[in-house]
Amino acid sequence: MRVGSLLVALSGCAVRPDAHAPPFANQPYEAFSRNAAINIALGEWRYWGSRIIDTPPSAYHPVDAQAKQERDDGDWQEVGLYWWIGMNAGHYYDRWTGKHNAAGWKFPPQDDGHFAWSAAFISYVMRMAGAGPDFPYSPDHADYIDYAWLAAHGKIADPLLLAENPATYAPVPGDVICAGRDSAGSMTYAALPSHGFFPAHCAIVVKQIPSMLSVIGGNVDDTVALTHVPTTARNTLQHRDGSIVDPRYDWFVALKVLYRRN
Repeated sequence: MRVGSLLVALSGCAVRPDAHAPPFANQPYEAFSRNAAINIALGEWRYWGSRIIDTPPSAYHPVDAQAKQERDDGDWQEVGLYWWIGMNAGHYYDRWTGKHNAAGWKFPPQDDGHFAWSAAFISYVMRMAGAGPDFPYSPDHADYIDYAWLAAHGKIADPLLLAENPATYAPVPGDVICAGRDSAGSMTYAALPSHGFFPAHCAIVVKQIPSMLSVIGGNVDDTVALTHVPTTARNTLQHRDGSIVDPRYDWFVALKVLYRRN
C-alpha cells in the first residue's frame, strides 16, 4: 500500500477531493478568471526571483546537485503548496515537497525527476484562479492533455479545456501550451489521445506579441521561470506543414482554457 493510501486508511474516513483547497477556490468565490490565472502565475514567478530561462533543457541543472532552488528553505515549502492545494486530496503525492516524499523523508537531489512538479504548478494556478471541482487536476500533464482532446471531440460535457492544433490555433494569454519531453520528445497532436502517461511539460501563456509568446512554467531548471517562445507570423506554434518553430521544445498541442470571465 502506498504511503498516502495508508494514511487515508488509518484516518478511518474518506477525504474530499477539495479538502486541501481554501474556500475561495473551492466554491469558488468568483468565476474562473483568465486575469486571475495570469496574475497568479506572474506572482509565483516573482516569488521565485523572476528568472527568465531561454536556454534549452539540456543546459538545465547546476553542477552541484545540492544547489537546486526547489530544495532551498522557503522554496521547498512553496512546492509543497502546489502539491497540497493543486492536487485532489487523498493521494500520496499531495504530501510531497520540493525535497520530501510523502513520508517526509528527503529524497536525493538526483532523484527529483520522480517528484517533478510542473503539472502540480499548472493545477495549483488553475484551482486558485477558480477552476473549481471540474478541472482535471493531475500530477501528470498527459491527463489533462487527454481530457482536452476528448473535450474538443465532444466527449466531455461543459469542459474547461479544449485541445487545439498548434499549426492552426494561436494561443492567447491564459492558455496552456505543452511539449513532449524525454521519450515523448517527438509527440504529435495527431497521436492524441495517449490514453496513458507520457512525459511532458506545459506552461501558461502570460503575454502574446507578434511572433512571440511569454510563458511561465513550474519546475523549469528547478524553479518557476518565464520562457520566450517563438511563433509563426500567424502566432501559431507550428508552421502550416506541422514543423516546429521553437528549436528547443516540440510544442505539440495548445490547450484553450474556457474561462468564465476575463
